[in-house]
Amino acid sequence: MLSSASDLHVHSVDTSQRHHKSDSKKSEEISLRDAAAQSNTAEMPTGDQEGAKGVEEMPEEEAEEEVFLKFVILHAEEDTDEALRVQNLLENDFGIKPGIIFAEMPCGRQHLQNLDDAVNGSAWTILLLTKNFLRDTWCKFQFYTSLMNSVNRRHKYNSVIPMRPLNNPLPRERTPFALRTINALEEESRGFPTQVERIFQDSVYRIQQAIWKETRHTVQRQFIA
Repeated sequence: MLSSASDLHVHSVDTSQRHHKSDSKKSEEISLRDAAAQSNTAEMPTGDQEGAKGVEEMPEEEAEEEVFLKFVILHAEEDTDEALRVQNLLENDFGIKPGIIFAEMPCGRQHLQNLDDAVNGSAWTILLLTKNFLRDTWCKFQFYTSLMNSVNRRHKYNSVIPMRPLNNPLPRERTPFALRTINALEEESRGFPTQVERIFQDSVYRIQQAIWKETRHTVQRQFIA
């Protein structure tokens, strides 16, 4: 049985109305979701909003890159104050910075890991030769490890610097043979400033820094792969 024109018209109107109601309902749902999102953002404290934005904009690489140090001072535990004095001397009087002493390495990590980071994360390793240095077995291990590292890695050649400070210096006759072959920094010597300028050269630092960065990037790529 065929439908009349009026029946078709009514059916068309009803269908159109149903579609219109469905579209309106969807629009209301979308509007409600948008309003809720805007409400949540508005209610979020300013600090949290900035933090959330920071997370979205954070690149895959670390925001801050670790700094390649100019020097690290390896010292006996009893010589922490003397090591700090030498650090301040090199940084403030000679402009050789940044530097660090071993006592300031991160806590809660293994000593071997800290030693590796200290030696390979700096251009020069300073051995603070005091009378306390050879009494400490750990200090002996530090200087032997540092010397071997400077031999096995070409860019670390001549990077180990023995230093006799003003206070409680280790006598030359008691200095281990392996360290006697290296010209030590003598703080009491009149030629100390000249020694410092000759050893801590920016060109040497930049070469080591470039190799250090490339090594870190290679390790990161291998880790990601």
